[in-house]
Amino acid sequence: MLSLHQLRVFLSVYEHGSLTAAAEELGYAQPSISEQVRGLERTLGVQLFRRIGRGVVPTTVADTLRPYAERTIAAAEEARKAVQAAKQFETGTIRFGMFGIARLYGGAGLVADVLDRYPGVRVELIGQNSTEVQDDLRRGRLEAAILSVANLSGEGMTITPVARDELVYVSADPARLATPVTPHRLALASLVMSDTTWRAEDATRITLRGLLHETGRNPPSRIEVEDVETAVELVGMGYADSVIPKGAVEQLLPRLAPQAGWVSLRPRTYDTYAIVHRADATLSPAAQLMIDLATKRIRAVAEPVNPR
Repeated sequence: MLSLHQLRVFLSVYEHGSLTAAAEELGYAQPSISEQVRGLERTLGVQLFRRIGRGVVPTTVADTLRPYAERTIAAAEEARKAVQAAKQFETGTIRFGMFGIARLYGGAGLVADVLDRYPGVRVELIGQNSTEVQDDLRRGRLEAAILSVANLSGEGMTITPVARDELVYVSADPARLATPVTPHRLALASLVMSDTTWRAEDATRITLRGLLHETGRNPPSRIEVEDVETAVELVGMGYADSVIPKGAVEQLLPRLAPQAGWVSLRPRTYDTYAIVHRADATLSPAAQLMIDLATKRIRAVAEPVNPR
């Protein structure tokens, strides 16, 4: 019966043209190498080598066998690597980058999706701001992430948009929600804004600055906070209004500010979310799994972009 060991011996003898040299390379006695070659010849019913002096010369049949033997050995090695990768995958650590409020689109759900498939893995969801996470990608600390595209630099990165979410105006005052909010009205509003540490890179503010460009004003913030939950609570208390992605609003308002509501901006304005990784990266199975699961999660809440 043909074996991988026989094929490895055959290739070594073929390459070196010598049973002795093949024995030295493989760490076997020469009689053992000779027996493996004879066994392979018996299995195939052909002569593979002719003895000439102290060496051997491959026959035409050996020339025919060589590429098949090489592919068989390579396939066996790939199979071994795949099994080892799967073993490590099931017991290793999976790290994935996310911008801050992405947790509202499936942070806990995303972790649950992974653990339901691979109970033995350790999961890390990394990041609070898209710019911060992109820096981790560039430095190789992360393989992939799902980020807002408003503040991303595409240099050296592959950016694949997967969903978009409408930015909406949130208020506890019904009169302010009667009609869509124009840039002029927005420029006069009193707002509470989250992500104050990253205010210069915050995707929502970047988008609003573009919307307000014609008014000559920046998004007006009366109150600055870090997390969107606090911003929503303050809206519910009537201290200020806010502009927040619709997916976050629909999840947070019923729990934190049930008396508040929302209305669209005019024109309708969106934040786009994308899968991001280094352009030269060969993604691991773990990274690809997180990409697939995160894409599914965010598309369940936000509007899909170019759905497949």
